[in-house]
Amino acid sequence: MTDPGEVRASDAEREAVVEQLRIASVEGRLTLAELTDRTEAAYTATTHSELALLTQDLPAGAMPAPAPAPAVREGRKRRWFVGIMGDSKRRGTWKIDQELGAVAVMGDVLLDLREAEVRTNTVDIMAVSVMGDVKIIVPDGVNVDLDGVAVMGDKKVDVLEAAPGMNVPVVRVKAYAVMGDVKVIGDSRAQPLQRGFAAWREHWRQLHGEDWRELGRQVRLEGRELRRQLRDEHRNERRGLRRGY
Repeated sequence: MTDPGEVRASDAEREAVVEQLRIASVEGRLTLAELTDRTEAAYTATTHSELALLTQDLPAGAMPAPAPAPAVREGRKRRWFVGIMGDSKRRGTWKIDQELGAVAVMGDVLLDLREAEVRTNTVDIMAVSVMGDVKIIVPDGVNVDLDGVAVMGDKKVDVLEAAPGMNVPVVRVKAYAVMGDVKVIGDSRAQPLQRGFAAWREHWRQLHGEDWRELGRQVRLEGRELRRQLRDEHRNERRGLRRGY
């Protein structure tokens, strides 16, 4: 009999898990890095047990996120980070629930989105650089849409993006660079970040010398062996009772 956890996952089941992860992110339960990690893992999962591992610490049966209220057209609010002849940095754990703006005038602005709780479906950033640098760090695996103008400056993306067709987080950047730079870079080009879910998988690799999928299979095999031993012990006890031991 096939172990329920070993049943092959369908495309619809993978998409359902990705949607559950997206809702969890909007609710503030996952950082952008965690959402990206788990979304990629969901699309590469082959069995029900692998999908279950991705949502085991999230509420079951999450309801779709409520539709946002219609925006009042009196000018959208934007959170600004400004570096004028100086530096402005935002990294670590923080909340993104509105559009962002970064302005560097003969200075530097750094926005690290990897540990941010993203409460919106898309991260929208306006980046302005005048003889300065705006650097935006994102997890590898997100889709980056960079648009705008560079005059005697540079705007570029250096991110390992997801394969086409995946419903992964999107970061949109509108860049205006005048004798300055606007750069969007991924983990592979930035100082490494010990991400929660990735660190969890690496921890198990170090302990068991196996990847997380093989570990799941090993745990299931050990569970089957334990159940077999319990059945044998119970059977032996019954035999002993019948023989009057």
